[in-house]
Amino acid sequence: MAFKHRTDIDLLPSYKQGKPAPKSNRHTYKISSNENPFEPLASVKAAIVDDALSHINRYPDMRGWGVVERLAKETGVAPENICLGCGSTEVITQLVQLLAGTGDEVVYPWRSFEAYPIIVATAGARSVQVPLTSDGHHDIEAMIAAITERTRLIIVNNPNNPTAVPVSDADARTLLDAVPDDVIVLFDEAYFQFNTDPNTAVAMELFQEYPNVVVAQTFSKAYGLAGLRIGYAVAPEDVIDGMRKVALPFGVSRVAQTAALASLDAYDELNDRVQVIISERERVLRALRSQGWTIPDAEANFFWIQFGEKTEEAKQYFIKAGLSTRVFAGEGIRFTVGEAAANDLVIQTCSKLKTVGLLV
Repeated sequence: MAFKHRTDIDLLPSYKQGKPAPKSNRHTYKISSNENPFEPLASVKAAIVDDALSHINRYPDMRGWGVVERLAKETGVAPENICLGCGSTEVITQLVQLLAGTGDEVVYPWRSFEAYPIIVATAGARSVQVPLTSDGHHDIEAMIAAITERTRLIIVNNPNNPTAVPVSDADARTLLDAVPDDVIVLFDEAYFQFNTDPNTAVAMELFQEYPNVVVAQTFSKAYGLAGLRIGYAVAPEDVIDGMRKVALPFGVSRVAQTAALASLDAYDELNDRVQVIISERERVLRALRSQGWTIPDAEANFFWIQFGEKTEEAKQYFIKAGLSTRVFAGEGIRFTVGEAAANDLVIQTCSKLKTVGLLV
């Protein structure tokens, strides 16, 4: 860049959207973005048409009060403990901007959600990336050891993206007991509806017990509203007040708010879809493990295979099979659980990789 600007931004990677399905004369599948494979419910689409579309010439309710009050009832907290954002990514951005600036540090596991380093750097703060354990879990003791006087926020990604492994309740409490009360611990739970681990940490329970817990959740995944961008944070009231000050004005559209309320009304129907995805995930994992693959416990709508130096070679086989995946060069590949046919292709392609010596 020739014009004057923040040179530290030059060092940042751009966030990359999941690649579209490969072009082919046969049916191909996009399983690179952890999107819900089901189209929106008929009742949700009807609500959007009946209410929201006729008001797009007007600004939305900036507080999103209808959704906030409904979420408060659903979660058992006060409306003052909830704020909305354009997906959970934006509420995390709000939180980082509120808490951290030049000279401050944000501790989080790595590898994890690719937006974390971008969000932290754009706030002017420093990322402290704590390597995962060899099996893809948070290294809680290392995260505790990384806390300093400059630490302003600690992020727990449960289940972790891209490894899909959960954080246990015991580990979460070990961390929280070691963190000073004036340092916020964020539980990023974008995929919590898919987490069936009986020992997992439940952030809303921890929020009721610890004064420094913030919870980020979203309508993008289980509710299938990724294209409308609506998520929310549950936090102490003073934290919510601060987050609202740095929030994008009118960031959450009326369409998104209407769809969120309609989705909450249709929770049972949506949960049936979640159960289908969980069942498909378990089917795929059983098949792959029977082939000999070593795959971490997956408690999200995706799973992870660590290919290491074989990652690029493996990626080409999936492209040829008609699958776009999330590839992390030199590390591994994340696979979204998609339509049954897409999942079958993953199983078939992994079987082929085994025959050519790429089994890990």
